[in-house]
Amino acid sequence: MDNLYLLMIIALGVLAVTDLIVGVSNDAVNFLNSAIGSKAIPMKMILIIASLGIFIGTIFSNGMMEVARNGIFVPQQFFFDEIMIIFMAVMIADILLLDFFNTIGIPTSTTVSIVFNLFGAAVVMALIKIGHSDSQTIQDLASYINVDKATDIITGIILSVFIAFTIGAIVQYVSRLIFTFHYETKVKSFGAIFGGLALTSIFYFIFVKGLKGTPYYDVFKDIIEQDTLYLVGISFIVLTVFSHLFMMIFKKSILIVVIGVGTFSLALAFAGNDLVNFIGVPMAGYHAYLDWTASGISASEFSMESLNNKVPAEPLILFISGGIMVVTLWFSKKARSVTETEIGLSRQSDGSEKFNPHFLARFLVKGGTKISQAFGMIVPKNSMEKIDKRFEKPVINLPKHKTYELPAFDHVRASVNLVVAGILIATATSLKLPLSTTYVTFMVAMGSSLADRAWGRESGVYRVAGVLNVIGGWFLTALVAFTIAGTLTYLIYIGKGAMIAVLLLLAIILLVRNYLSHKNMVKLKFNKTGLKKAESQTIQGIIMESAENISNVVSRSNKIYSDMLRGLAKQDTKKLKKSKKGVNKLNDEVEELRDNIFYFIKNLEETSVRGSNFYITILGYLTDVVQSLEFISKASYKHVNNNHKALRFNQIKDLQEMDQRLEELFNEIEDIFNKKEFQRIKNVLNKKEEIFANLSYKIEKQIARTRTEESSPKNTTLYFSLLLETKDLVTALMNLMEEYYTNYKKT
Repeated sequence: MDNLYLLMIIALGVLAVTDLIVGVSNDAVNFLNSAIGSKAIPMKMILIIASLGIFIGTIFSNGMMEVARNGIFVPQQFFFDEIMIIFMAVMIADILLLDFFNTIGIPTSTTVSIVFNLFGAAVVMALIKIGHSDSQTIQDLASYINVDKATDIITGIILSVFIAFTIGAIVQYVSRLIFTFHYETKVKSFGAIFGGLALTSIFYFIFVKGLKGTPYYDVFKDIIEQDTLYLVGISFIVLTVFSHLFMMIFKKSILIVVIGVGTFSLALAFAGNDLVNFIGVPMAGYHAYLDWTASGISASEFSMESLNNKVPAEPLILFISGGIMVVTLWFSKKARSVTETEIGLSRQSDGSEKFNPHFLARFLVKGGTKISQAFGMIVPKNSMEKIDKRFEKPVINLPKHKTYELPAFDHVRASVNLVVAGILIATATSLKLPLSTTYVTFMVAMGSSLADRAWGRESGVYRVAGVLNVIGGWFLTALVAFTIAGTLTYLIYIGKGAMIAVLLLLAIILLVRNYLSHKNMVKLKFNKTGLKKAESQTIQGIIMESAENISNVVSRSNKIYSDMLRGLAKQDTKKLKKSKKGVNKLNDEVEELRDNIFYFIKNLEETSVRGSNFYITILGYLTDVVQSLEFISKASYKHVNNNHKALRFNQIKDLQEMDQRLEELFNEIEDIFNKKEFQRIKNVLNKKEEIFANLSYKIEKQIARTRTEESSPKNTTLYFSLLLETKDLVTALMNLMEEYYTNYKKT
């Protein structure tokens, strides 16, 4: 049995490494986003700065390790064998949960994950003990859980959402009023003072407050506690002078330095606050194992009161952990997926939105608009005009193919994000509260983007929906973490070593599966077979560029239509569902092209009005094609999924015949646009009447069948719907061909 616990300690060590990797992949978003989004510093330099911050931050983390040992449960109420079950369940659950969020690219809280994993596992183990006791009842559950500390932690985490959002919004609003969006000129006047304030804040809250609770605090304790104001005053003067000299000598904005130092400090604060989330449990398990082996008492009788003692310093473990975090930071692709979500929600410019609006987002946006209008009526008109002028954005003219070079937001907002988030996290660390760095950095970024008017009428509902989805994911994290950890605790209690082996194997399989799933998502993202935005400025160029999109849509429509009819004939819901997904993806791509029309027209030559008219018309017909496919796929899937009667043999035969005719038509159109042989379009147009006549004949046949032999109303409805929608599909395709042929002849 002793060997089992040794193996469990080894497993906890391996799980700690894995948790560090998946944890950093999720939390890198916290300290990288502002620097990446502002493009103030090259990416390699950002990673170097963040790496240094992480390494130093691991030293500051030692005081936080108490959370995993006694922050959630009461150690003396559990025996060693029970504690080991709790720790194993927590680590497996934590890794699976974080990796899932990383795979879908949503930032979640590693703090909430570990806290509620510990909470769920401890509660279930306590219930097991109560269930085996003759003297205890459910009312004794509170004696097993550190209720006061757990309440403080959970309350702090929830409050951090509102505090971070509010402070981020206020500081950004004031900063923007001072600097405006034309901050380059204002920085010359106020930059030194702003730089002094920002750098002093970072210095005080990271290096002074952050030292509290670490083994190194005693060395500086007297200076910090007795001469705090003197220390802050001297720092402000020195750093303000430094800011002025930097701008004068290097002729660059001090905001670049603030962003660099802020990235370093936030990485340091992240490592100091969040390292406990990844290695706190394995370290507690390791120390518990050492205490147990030295005691000579059996595992089921050795009380874990020793976990109340101060955490022994483990510099080697902290150093190794820092190294793993840095390596992950440099090489994790999942970290970049998570980063893109937050940058997308806080970016200043319009563009493709990742999240779809829902009723709550619409309600909040409408409510916010009404409050804004009411505020505008209260504040004098002259004052509002002056405020609006401070928020006027500069017009940046860049060639269309270089718009990706624009930053998501400017240096002012990046500086505010970093300074405010760093101060809040460092303050929590000094109080030994495992504040969620994800919640803080995300909500500061959202608050500052709202104050910066990045959430306008064009994008507000999508951004709010995105924020609500992410916050909803956080609450889901708590619920799922509690449930999974509790369930795994019970399973391990029943199955012991065999169940641990099964769960570890299952965890490996799921991690590999998620890795492959994310890899496929990345491949799909960079797949160049999707529809491309038009970039030409002339009608000739638009005709050539659009040919590729038309070929693409026709090819995919051909496959979707055929697969849908095959799935319908075989009553195959899986194939029909796949066709439905294919239509949705195609619809999203066409919708994205339509959303780009504004920028397309702006980019056209003044004399090319016919080009914009042609492009808009073509997109309209492509939309009609996709909508017809969408109706057909939904109707077919609904029919089969509701388990209605299969189509009759004659109906299937007629549809297959129609599919064959359409396949020939689609293949010919695809070949024409691939080879750019637009003169052949006339041959396609000549087939229009023949196809329509064939469809009309099939409709008449079904009418006759309905009067004599058809007995299923659902079949009849579906069949007529398929034929009529196929007719609309062909109509849209022929209209597109006519438009294309007409404009081709004019060039």
